[in-house]
Amino acid sequence: MRRSWILGAAVWPATALAQPAQGDVQITIYNSGVALVQDARTLTLPQGRSRQEFPDVSAQIRPETVTLSGPGIGIVEQNFDFDLLSPDKLMEKAVGQTITIVRTNPATGAETREQARVLAANGGIVLQIGNRIEVLRDDGLPVRVVFDKVPDNLRARPTLSVTVDAARGGAVPMRLSYLTPGLGWTSDYVALFDEKAGSIDVQGWVTLNNNTGTTFTNAGTLLVAGTIGGAANRFASLDDNAAIEQAGTETGTRQRLGDFYLYPLAERTTIANAQQKQVSFLDVKAAAARKAYEFSNGWLGGNDVPRSAATAIKFSTSRAGGLGDQLPAGTVRVYMRDARGDPQFIGENRIPHTPMGSSMSIRTGEAFDVKVKVVVAERTRLSNRRWRTRMAYTVSNARDVPVTVDLAQDGLWGDVRITEQSVAGERVSADRVEWKVPVAANGTTDLTATFDSRY
Repeated sequence: MRRSWILGAAVWPATALAQPAQGDVQITIYNSGVALVQDARTLTLPQGRSRQEFPDVSAQIRPETVTLSGPGIGIVEQNFDFDLLSPDKLMEKAVGQTITIVRTNPATGAETREQARVLAANGGIVLQIGNRIEVLRDDGLPVRVVFDKVPDNLRARPTLSVTVDAARGGAVPMRLSYLTPGLGWTSDYVALFDEKAGSIDVQGWVTLNNNTGTTFTNAGTLLVAGTIGGAANRFASLDDNAAIEQAGTETGTRQRLGDFYLYPLAERTTIANAQQKQVSFLDVKAAAARKAYEFSNGWLGGNDVPRSAATAIKFSTSRAGGLGDQLPAGTVRVYMRDARGDPQFIGENRIPHTPMGSSMSIRTGEAFDVKVKVVVAERTRLSNRRWRTRMAYTVSNARDVPVTVDLAQDGLWGDVRITEQSVAGERVSADRVEWKVPVAANGTTDLTATFDSRY
């Protein structure tokens, strides 16, 4: 059924003074999906107490975080009206009230009007018209519902009302500040890897998301990268942290706020409700990069069927030869050019908040032609407390070019000593040793290592 709602004169509280819409808006947006909105407006106040209405605030405003500051005023009370005007809300608020039903004869165009009392609006409209009960059905007949007024507790826009006490009347500059969820940002990176040149181009994008129910017009926008207290970091995970091989120690030039980095947008922007907006913040060409193959094995782990090594793109965020910047947490999507020169997607991975100077390894997938087989070749008890374990690793390469596989053995906790190894490795941490295993084109390489351990 085609329904249209016709409103009579709206009746708003006579004591409320509607103020201009948003003024000079400054928004600070955090990774955690919360934002600080600061709205500077000039209010015209009478002397003494008055109730001021602020339209166009976030529909998800946290009222307990609201502050309103201005010279010569005190705040007495504040209310947030978030029940927004809509056809369904009008009908809900009309339960128990009398409305007018207007039906139009589709053949003659003649209108008939009836007074109806709304009995229910739960999944359907139930009306009492005279002595009969009628359900407003979708029967194809044109029907209009006429209301006498807008209920006082419905607002066309999210509205904050504040009762203030002004020492004197006149124009007063004021600043309205509050926290709101529903406004957040994420980082995304597009990386074009050139294997032959050994370089990578990286474009960094900020994606703004606004689900507050309100549009913020011509706002100065500041993005904060980091995890603030009281909010879960949507990015942090063990898998994310695996992208950093070595944390950087270089100091960047970006502005900080405590232990967070700030990313101000260069120009003011309008962040519309229910909108995603992307803004570039990083553009680096021809940074040094290389492709690598990685394989990690757990303690006493083995696989009779060879498993694929992971492919990874390795680069640095250092100032010299790297990206030269801090990287907010996000997703890195990697592309390579095919034989025709067209960029093709080869994989993606997430990174955590990354300091400048870090060594990065972005895993893009599993290698088709590079496999690793691991077996526990021998395990001997030396004493009640000591074991000798010999591991055998076979790395195969079906490519027509030689490769090097970064092979790691994990789980070396406690007093674990490497007594023999056919390829020299490096103990990179208390529980991990790594070998760089060269494999000829269309060939295999065998690696053996013997461990003396307590278990």
